[in-house]
Order: sequence, then C-alpha cells, then structure tokens
Amino acid sequence: MDGPQPAPGGGAPLTSPLHERHVALGAKFADFAGWSMPLEYPSGVVKEHTAVREAVGLFDVSHLGKLTVTGPGAAAYVNRTLSNDLGRIAHGQAQYTLCCDDATGGIVDDLIAYLHTDERVLLVPNAANTAEVARRLGESAPEGVTVHDLHREYAVLAVQGPQSDEVLTAVGLPAGHDYMSFVEAPVPGEQTGDEGVVVCRTGYTGERGYELIASNAVAVQLWDALVAAGERFGMLPCGLGARDTLRTEMGYPLHGQDISLSTTPNEGRLGWAVGWQKPEFWGRDVLTTEKEEGPRRVLRGILSTGRAIPRPGMRVTLTADVALGEVTSGTFSPTLKKGIGLALISTVAAPDAEVGVDVRGRREIFQLTKPPFVQPSVRES
Repeated sequence: MDGPQPAPGGGAPLTSPLHERHVALGAKFADFAGWSMPLEYPSGVVKEHTAVREAVGLFDVSHLGKLTVTGPGAAAYVNRTLSNDLGRIAHGQAQYTLCCDDATGGIVDDLIAYLHTDERVLLVPNAANTAEVARRLGESAPEGVTVHDLHREYAVLAVQGPQSDEVLTAVGLPAGHDYMSFVEAPVPGEQTGDEGVVVCRTGYTGERGYELIASNAVAVQLWDALVAAGERFGMLPCGLGARDTLRTEMGYPLHGQDISLSTTPNEGRLGWAVGWQKPEFWGRDVLTTEKEEGPRRVLRGILSTGRAIPRPGMRVTLTADVALGEVTSGTFSPTLKKGIGLALISTVAAPDAEVGVDVRGRREIFQLTKPPFVQPSVRES
C-alpha cells in the first residue's frame, strides 16, 4: 500500500467513486499517492482495527492501480518480467510478485497478479507506481501484447475479518474459495447482468478476507449492499489508518517506506516472492549475485520492551555509538498494546538482538524479531 503523498503536480487530488459516501459518514481524509482517501471515520483507528481483528471491516482502496496485460502470450510475457513464477499457479489464482529494475534489482513496486487466462493477467500495483509499472511493461511488450491502464475505471473494496464470509454470503456474493484465488460473479442487485465483480480472496490485514474489484458504475451499489449486510455482524467502515496498523502487525512491507527502488527483494526479506529457478525476470542477474553473497542490510521487525512507539526515520543503534540503520515503519499495535515497527538495518546485528531506537532524543530499547507480530488467520479455511 502507498503511504500518504501529495497530489501529482500539486493539483487537486483524485477521489474514489465512493467519495460522497465517505463524506456522509464523517470520514477524515488524507492524500494517498494523489488520491483523497478516508484516513479514519469517527469510530477511530483503534476501533476500526479491532473490528477487523475480531469481526469484519470494510475498506475503500480504489486508489490502488489496475492494469491488464492481454494478448497471445500475455501471461508468459508477465512471467519473463516480474519476479515470481506465474507457472506455479493456475487460472483463477493470484500471486504476490515484484517489479524490479533490471539493472539494479531495486523494487519498482510490489503488486498482486491475477491470472485469468494465458492471454489475460490483471495486475494491481500501488497507486503511486501504477504509471511506472505500466510504462515498463508497455515499452518491452512483444507484438500482440497490450498493457491497459484501468486505474480510474474500477473501484476496489476490501472486506476483511473473521466474519467476512458471512457478509459476502448475505449480499449474494461467493465466499469460501481458497486463499489467493478469485471468482467472478454478478453485482448484487444488478438486473442487467452487464456488470460483474471479481471476488478475490486476498487482502493486506492478515485476516481472512476478500477484495472486490468492480467498475465505478456499480461501486456505490456494491458499497451500500455491503454496509447494509454487515451491520448485524458488527462491521465498521475502516480507513487507511487502520489498514496501516493492521499491515504493520503482520510485517507486510509498505512501498515507499519499507521497500523502494533503492532496496532489493533480498534486503526486504521478499526472496520468497522471487522465482529463482526462472531463466528470466527483470533484475535476475544482480539479485542472484546479491543472494549468493548475502545482503548487507535487511528489513527486520522491532518490538518495544517498554512504552516507546517507533516512527519512520528514527535511528537504530546496536550500542550508543554503533549505528545499524533506521526505522522504516512504526506504530502502536492496538492488539499487543506495544510499539512495533520495521527497520532496515545492517546484518551485523543478530536476528534477536536488543537494539536502541532514538525516540525524541532518548535511546529506547527494542527487541529484533521476525514478523508477524500477531498470528495471522488469512489462510484459515
């Protein structure tokens, strides 16, 4: 997910097709990669976070990118460029993958690939990087393969939490399919049958849940149906503030903070999303060499031993005089009631070492740990 960023060129931010619904609910807005999106509702971040962990929450994440790669050999082309191996999944399944720079191995973006057919792949990149991913894929696409940017044509809603299946079932959408798979269905209440919704068993919270991709034309209708059905399950509308605390508890990296063009999959501990046996993908040579030699810095979890809360940019030290790196993401964990974060630090530190974090001039002690900080339930059947 993208962090808050100003609108490109300083112009007015883009808005979701659900913007008026958020205004009516009293949402507080923030700029996310040039989009004005709900940060939180009057219920507040902690209650929204807790609703997702214990019941169900509804997010509007329509700022996320939507690209299609179509034409003969489209899936094979995507597999020659992005990091993960599409050959490992079947039609109707999704895969976390990376777009890396061929020369440096740096992460241009992390995204989800939805494999519809050998001739159609849907990609959902981060909002801030959509145009760049589309440019890179488009410029090197073979004849007959086309990259379409549908960023502003489709909405994305995320229903996340242990009772997400019940909410989808209540509105007549399919639920219960395997993690990282998707199905297509009619929009609830749609009479013409011309519009559909892609129901993806994916998400960014660590909880069982779904992401729904539908055209802007039916986004309000879909939102209203979900809100009405979710009321009896304790569902709350949730903003991107809760989305950030939820993903941090899982240790999910945020592009633009934890990973970026200046970090590699090896440094970001994302080697599991690389098809190392593939003969070709962008950045393969440099990343393979780095993997063999070992990265000099890695992304690690940090857990407060006291009451301190880490924030991005704070300095991390092994001793008072030995610098290790800095915090990339940090927050108060509503579940653990402790400060947690991610830090990009030197590999000289042992994986479970105690380190210092400079919190407003005080050296606070944190424990290095391997995320997730909270046990995920995203794969539960």
